[in-house]
This record gives sequence, structure tokens and C-alpha cells, in this order.
Amino acid sequence: MSRPVPQHEQAMRRHFHQTAARHGFSVAPAQEAAVERLARLAAELARPAWTFPRPPRDLYVWGPVGRGKSWLVDTFYEGLPARRKRRLHFHDFFRRLHDGVTGPGARHDGQSAVDSALDELIGDSRILVFDEFHAHDAGDAMLIARLFRTLLDRRITLVTTSNYPPAGLMPDPLYHHLFEPTIKLIEERMDVLDVTGPVDFRRLAAPRPAAGGRRFATGLCLPPGDTALEALGLTVPAPAEATTVQAHLRELPARAVRGELVWLGFDALCETATAVPDYLALAERFGTLVMDGVPPLAEASTDGRQRFANLVDVACDRDVRLILIGSDPLTSLPDGQSLTRDLDRTTSRLAMLRRAN
Repeated sequence: MSRPVPQHEQAMRRHFHQTAARHGFSVAPAQEAAVERLARLAAELARPAWTFPRPPRDLYVWGPVGRGKSWLVDTFYEGLPARRKRRLHFHDFFRRLHDGVTGPGARHDGQSAVDSALDELIGDSRILVFDEFHAHDAGDAMLIARLFRTLLDRRITLVTTSNYPPAGLMPDPLYHHLFEPTIKLIEERMDVLDVTGPVDFRRLAAPRPAAGGRRFATGLCLPPGDTALEALGLTVPAPAEATTVQAHLRELPARAVRGELVWLGFDALCETATAVPDYLALAERFGTLVMDGVPPLAEASTDGRQRFANLVDVACDRDVRLILIGSDPLTSLPDGQSLTRDLDRTTSRLAMLRRAN
């Protein structure tokens, strides 16, 4: 006998298909299982919390770049009632958590510090959705581990996306073993949904119109001395313009600061010990970021490639205009690197800049 389908489950399923139709496409076969699971979760969340002996199972949605993971969880989130839900990008979430744990006035007694920071971040939310979860930094591994254990131990339902299957997190073989207990926890406590499929939705998306389009899509990738810089009214900074800019917890050397524009070098941003919180701090202050001295990524360090991928990620998500001056960063990319999926996303986003030329 087939089970009765709750009203909220039917409504969420319709919401997915209607939203796809409004954008000119249909739900792909590889996404159907995720749509069904998210629709069931919507029905579970519609029930009073006291009716559950345990909270609904958490979800980990993963797949290659361009398979619609963010669209799936965004559409799910939009279809939920407005009460007691939070959605955050993982970069921003983790930065704010890190500040809450290590910043001034934070409690320094281990797990209690994470609990206090989470109380501040998510309050009484019943569901937390965050996008593009990953773990590359060995220094953050223990904090991420405490974060996941705390979230999974509370009556908070977690839905997250990732370009990596759980076993692919913390891919550096020197540090992967540090993250294995967290991987095991994710695999035991979360439903892992693979949305890998043949359709790359990036290639189906209609181009954005120039008028009213996103600022990130007006960025450029240029060789040194390109006349397009002059056409934009951008001149190479004079030595007298050199200054410093405050990032997160550090100052960075800038070649120039001109109102809402900051001009920095690749070495200063990607080949020093910067991190995502620094890029987020710059994105909050500046609407345009010019970076010169960009090499082919094959010539950058492994950490430099990862930082560059994170920088492009933040600029796109925060809609910062990015102007890159130097070699095409995507020429002669190394094969078989642990950053393949992040660089795939970077390739897609940098293609937006090239199309703007």
C-alpha cells in the first residue's frame, strides 16, 4: 500500500517544479531524488517539534559544479514558512563562528565556546541551510569538527551542499586523517544525496542582461598594459598611492585605494597567509577589486591556487567586480590536484569575466 502524501510534501514538490518552469527549465532526473527528499523534509518540519522522538534527518547534498545544488537548497528554503529558519553561506557562517569562538569576549572553554557562538548565530532556528561546505584548512579542522557535532547533537536540522562527497573532504593526505571522525559522523547522521548527472546547468543558463546585471559579471581578465584599463579610467597606481588596508585580523599592502576600489597584487592576496575572512572583509568594504601580477595557476603554489579559488568564490557570492591583470590564470592547470572541484567552479566563474570583454 502506498503511503499518503502529506499536504506540505505535495506543496514543496509543486514549488520545485513551478520554480524550475519559471526559469525556463525542468527538474533533471539526477535531481529528482533530492527534490523528493527535500519535499519529505518540508512535511516533517511542518509538524510540531514535540511530535518527533528525534529531529528529522540532516541532509548533505553533493555533486560536481553546475549540477544545481545551490538551486535545490535555495528553492527548498524559499518554499519553507518564514519562521525559525536560517540560511548562510558556509564561508560567512564559519568566519562568524570563528570570531565568536576566538574574538574578544569569547569563552575559551572548548565546546562551550562553540555553543555560545551558535546561540548567537542561529538563535532558535529549527533548520539551518548553508551552501558550499568544504574543509581544506587543517588549522580549522578541529573547529569544524566541533561545529558539526554540536549542530547534529541539537534539535536543529542541517541541510548543506558541497562539491565533495564526505570522504573527499580535507583532501590533503597529510591531514585527511584528522577529519576522518567528522566524515564518519556526517555519513552516520546525515542522508547523503548525490546529484551528479550529465547536465551542467551553467551551460543552459541564459546570459544576464548588461543593464541591471550583477556587478561581478562586469569584471575583466586582462593582460598587462591592455588598453581596456584606460577605457575604464583605471591607471596603474603611482608609488605614492601605496597604502595598507585592514582585512580581517591583518593589514594588507595595497597598491592603491580609490573610493570603493582597492588595487592589490596576487602575491599579497594569495601567496601570503590570507584566508576567506580576509576576502569577506574586503568584499564588505570595496565594490571593485583589482588584482595584478596574476600568474598561470600552474605556477602558483598549492596554497596560492586554493586562496585564489576562494577569492573568486567570495567575489562572485558578494557581487564584487573583479579585474584580474596578468596571465590567463587558467592556462596549463596542473592535472590530478586535490583542488580540481574548486578550480572547476573557479573556471566557470572566471568565464563570466571573459564574456564581459
